[in-house]
Amino acid sequence: MSLNDLRKKIDDLDSKILELLNERMEVVNQVGELKRKTKTTVYRPEREKAIVDRLDKLNEGRLNKAAIEAIFLEIFAVARNIELPERIAYLGPEGSFTHQAAESRYGAMSTYSALNSIKAVFEAVKTDRARFGVIPIENNQEGVVQETIDLLGQYDLNIVAELPMAIHFSFATEEEDLNKIKRVYSKDIAFRQCRSFIADHFDKSIELVPVNSTSTAVKMAKEEEGAAAICAHIAAREYHLPILFQNIEDSGENFTRFVILGKSYYNEPSAEDKTSIIARLPDEPGALANFLQEFHKAKINLSKVESRPAKEGSKFKYIFFIDFDGHFNDKNVQKVVKNYWHNIKWLGSYVKLV
Repeated sequence: MSLNDLRKKIDDLDSKILELLNERMEVVNQVGELKRKTKTTVYRPEREKAIVDRLDKLNEGRLNKAAIEAIFLEIFAVARNIELPERIAYLGPEGSFTHQAAESRYGAMSTYSALNSIKAVFEAVKTDRARFGVIPIENNQEGVVQETIDLLGQYDLNIVAELPMAIHFSFATEEEDLNKIKRVYSKDIAFRQCRSFIADHFDKSIELVPVNSTSTAVKMAKEEEGAAAICAHIAAREYHLPILFQNIEDSGENFTRFVILGKSYYNEPSAEDKTSIIARLPDEPGALANFLQEFHKAKINLSKVESRPAKEGSKFKYIFFIDFDGHFNDKNVQKVVKNYWHNIKWLGSYVKLV
């Protein structure tokens, strides 16, 4: 077939895809009407995961699971906005990794609010200025985000879903010749995680300038001759700064886990769930050991136990942020927590992705 023939075939396929997408959105609209009548939740992450898993099993073509997920997450986001327009708050600024995580789940059609602090995201969801909030909770290189853990204990909000995301840094600049670059802007953490790239491509005379965000780094590099930025690719895209190198981080195993916050949100149990709680245990010998032993007896896997100061009074007291496998309403979980109702704050049960 000629190139024109192949292009004609692609055009025909695109027309069919558009027709099917519109047909799908009509069904989505009917689902939305039913949900509004029954006051059912619009965002069902466990349903979306089940759809992607089912399609991956059916797939016999060139698309891998990551490609299927990327395509259908955007379709899901468009569908949700047809059912109910969404405003998403996230820890800014624009072009941050949190922005990238939010957009990966809620797509291009949603309305986004970049806020200056994690607490501001909590406030936006609490006061209904945003339907959902996206914040980081931990990085496998740097550990937990302590402010997030503390605020989860203070606010009456739920974890709707988790978003694990590989952190890839890009090197962006207007310069085409590396020898012309005299200054590189980025966050201090980015410099730490890209040491090998910097050492391999520049001598010790290069000036590394730490700034408050990789988005700021991009803006400064764009305005200055002989400058570059180490940033998230979404930041370079937002400010139209060419990317010279991708994936320049030292470790290919750099992941950040983000969580989505919602108000009075409950996910139905699925085949693979994770639950997050905060435990305030009696200040007495063996309290934590006895509590954790109950999970062991019930054969429940604990994936995280993190202590934080309780910030109550002058004594050194602690609360415990705990992740475990399973849904809060599972029988074995209820058996464990029945004697600790006054000590536990349930944060959310959601589809386990990491």
